[in-house]
Amino acid sequence: MFKRVSGTKDILPDNVKLWQKLEEISRSIFALYNFKEIRPPLIEEAALFNRSLGESTEIVQKQMFLINNKVETYALRPEGTASIVRAYIENNLDKTYGFAKFYYMGAMFRLERPQKGRLRQFHHIGAEAIGSTDAGLDIEIISLADNLLRNFLIEGYKIKINSLGCVNDKMKLVEILRKQLNTKLDKLCDDCKNRFENNPLRILDCKNDDCKEVVRGLDIRDEYLCLDCKAHFDKVKEGLSMLKIGYEVSSHLVRGLDYYTGTVFEITHQDLGAQDAIGAGGRYNNLIEELGGNKSGAIGFAFGVERLLLLTKLKIQDTDKNLVYIITLGDKARKTGLNLLENLRKNNICADADYEGKSIKGAMRKANDEGAHFVLIIGDDEIAKDVINLKDMVSGEQKEIKTSDIIKELKC
Repeated sequence: MFKRVSGTKDILPDNVKLWQKLEEISRSIFALYNFKEIRPPLIEEAALFNRSLGESTEIVQKQMFLINNKVETYALRPEGTASIVRAYIENNLDKTYGFAKFYYMGAMFRLERPQKGRLRQFHHIGAEAIGSTDAGLDIEIISLADNLLRNFLIEGYKIKINSLGCVNDKMKLVEILRKQLNTKLDKLCDDCKNRFENNPLRILDCKNDDCKEVVRGLDIRDEYLCLDCKAHFDKVKEGLSMLKIGYEVSSHLVRGLDYYTGTVFEITHQDLGAQDAIGAGGRYNNLIEELGGNKSGAIGFAFGVERLLLLTKLKIQDTDKNLVYIITLGDKARKTGLNLLENLRKNNICADADYEGKSIKGAMRKANDEGAHFVLIIGDDEIAKDVINLKDMVSGEQKEIKTSDIIKELKC
């Protein structure tokens, strides 16, 4: 017997309804903010992620699902931003839209050890806004993320924010880290010892307990920020406070991808345990230019759907109370039922029928299991009288309805 690949999940029909509810709410909220859906492919050139995420990131070094042929190396996308920026540039959307707002939903892939809230195939709901460096856009993006979570009926989360500043500011921050970490290298994990040489910012994002303890002892303030970047971040904080969106400034927050500049944020929840991030995002003002487009400000975020599902208080009814279930007794009734089933559906009435040849008792039990509101029973007696026996599964009432009146009766 074949089994699913480790780190993947079968999303079964009973669970799909909750997924659809999250997606329905997301589309509704994105529309309020004038975001348009975009659907890039699942597979991209691996070089796209090497360039955008950074050669030294854990995703590129350890977690990419690679596909090699004789000419190219492809990758299953590990995140959505790089794909959307590539699509924005390749399809000249800067000329079509100028300033553009996109949202997306779909599967992502990372080759890592599966655990609670972390899978090898997982799903993101995310948004990207490209074409502006205005601090008001940072405020809107964080407000959008907060609004989504509230509509998902998720409570108790924390919004953490920070600013990495411009490229020069990030270089200053790197030097500050090197200076402070130089005497603590023996306490770092082997990966972070390599990060110290290649990209010290990644140390701040390490999940190793010893490294986290070292990071907590670092004295990182905002002195590395230039005046413009500090003013930008002050406007973001002021705007969030004005909108009464709770947040805390975390000077150790950098996010794990190289393309981030300026405002970064992470939303966490203590009920998720060690992997406590529900979602995260930030500015990537240099990425469009680095991937071949015109220099343009941009910001985005993504939620992990599997983690949202662990936290949401949304409830979905197990059954569809609008379902009409047809039970036929005998060959003649079966032909009548086939025509009736088609007619119901043409009139936008959700309908199904017994295809298992069950007894009347077994078919009624199946209708109940399916959550049918009404059961239509057709046998030789009903055909002779040109009626259909209708049973209301909620009230228990049962009555005969003229065949020609059944659509009208069910639509009342």
